[in-house]
Amino acid sequence: MLSDKLLAELNQQMNFEFLSSHLYLAMGAYCQHESLDGFANFFIVQAEEERFHAMKIFDFINTLGKRAEVTGFESPNNTYTSVLDCFEKAYEHEKMVTKRIYDLSDLAWNEREHATINFLKWFIDEQVEEEALFDGIIQKLKRIDKDSNAFFMMDSEFAKRSFTPPTAE
Repeated sequence: MLSDKLLAELNQQMNFEFLSSHLYLAMGAYCQHESLDGFANFFIVQAEEERFHAMKIFDFINTLGKRAEVTGFESPNNTYTSVLDCFEKAYEHEKMVTKRIYDLSDLAWNEREHATINFLKWFIDEQVEEEALFDGIIQKLKRIDKDSNAFFMMDSEFAKRSFTPPTAE
C-alpha cells in the first residue's frame, strides 16, 4: 500500500516527466527554428516518449486507487547555442531523471512497497537506454564537428525517428 510520502514522490515524478516532455519540445522548437527538421523531430518524438512515461505513472497511481495530481512547473529552458548544446543539456537532464528514479526506488524499497518496486524497474531499465542514447549522440556530434555532410546525414536520419509505445510484457 502506498504511503502518503511515496504517493507524493510518485506524483512529483509524474509531473517531472511532463516537464521533461516540455523541455524536449523546447529543444525541438530551437532545432526547427534553425531549419534542422530531423533534429527537431528527434526532440518532438522524445517529448512524446516523456509524456508516455508521465502517463505510465499517472495510470499506476490511479490503478492503486490513489489520485494522480497534475501540477504546474517551471518553464523549460528555451535558449540553446547549438544542437550539441541541446543534446548535452538533455543528457544532463536524463542523468537527473535517473537519480530521481533511483531515489524513488530506494524509498519504495525502504517502505517494502513491492508493487512500486516492480513498477519502477521498467523506469530504471529505460533510464539506462536514455542515458546511453544521449551520450552516444553527443559523441557522434563531437566527432563530426564541422563536417556539414555528416551533420546533415544525422539530421536526415533523425527525421525518420518515431515513437511507438511499448506493449505490456
